[in-house]
Amino acid sequence: MRFLYPAIEPHAHGLLDVGDGHQLHWETSGNPDGKPVVVLHGGPGTGSNAMQRRHFDPDAYRIVLFDQRGSGRSTPHVSDPGVDLSANTTWHLVSDLERLREHLDIDRWQLFGGSWGATLAVAYAQQYPERVSEMILRGVFLLRASELDWLYRGGAGAIFPDAWADFVSLVPAGEDPLAAYQRLVSSPDPQVRVRAAAAWSNWEGATASVIPNPALVAQYANPVFAVPFARIALHYFSNAGWLTEDQLLRDAHRLHGIPGRIVQGRYDIVCPPVTAWALARLWPDARLTLLPQAGHSTGDPGMIEALRAATDEFR
Repeated sequence: MRFLYPAIEPHAHGLLDVGDGHQLHWETSGNPDGKPVVVLHGGPGTGSNAMQRRHFDPDAYRIVLFDQRGSGRSTPHVSDPGVDLSANTTWHLVSDLERLREHLDIDRWQLFGGSWGATLAVAYAQQYPERVSEMILRGVFLLRASELDWLYRGGAGAIFPDAWADFVSLVPAGEDPLAAYQRLVSSPDPQVRVRAAAAWSNWEGATASVIPNPALVAQYANPVFAVPFARIALHYFSNAGWLTEDQLLRDAHRLHGIPGRIVQGRYDIVCPPVTAWALARLWPDARLTLLPQAGHSTGDPGMIEALRAATDEFR
């Protein structure tokens, strides 16, 4: 991936107590005196990864990665079925992000997020616009009912009928897929939980890339990845992210004055471009780039190059 910067290691890391029994794993890399940027990982529930550091010029940026509640190296981890999710909501994560900014003694920072990470970035920026220098979003998802209906109630199944058939094979006739999977991943039977989590995650893995990518599908189906990914995602989606319908679009005026770059695959099945288009029309400081050969995956044609151009522009 020639548009990524070279691999680097963190120069600082730790666990931040954010209350409710949660501790967030965080790390910083790049230039300790550079421009602060925080990466908001997707999912919710996937956790951060080393490749995310490589979108940024390490000489120019102070790069902050962290694992959201219940995921990655944060504790407690939701792969433990006994972990309570009642204190794991969008607004808990927004507060966590602000607490992390204060902990790291950062005045303003750039937000970089894709998919669910874009949702969290917009929610945070609307609450704390004075703390945001710029935003770079990829594969925009705003947790609207229409987006959930498209991906989990049949719309995307018209494009991937084979993968959709596998996904709904665990759903009893007449039952809502989201409700069915929420029940299955909460089953007291560990075999049922793991099978459902793998099927849930496999559906997103199958639809994420324009170019079939067996390695990506295998990653999503791996129980180590799938269990937290499915459990947290279903918790959030079943509760509409604790947002009112269209809330993040309705409050887009709060983003005015924040420079933004939106990178969107034209053929993104997971997060169709209509949402990025709607947000860009309400956010005059943002510029939308539609990539003509890309889907949802950062590995799709043009995606990493476009993200590199955005981070370089703002450095």
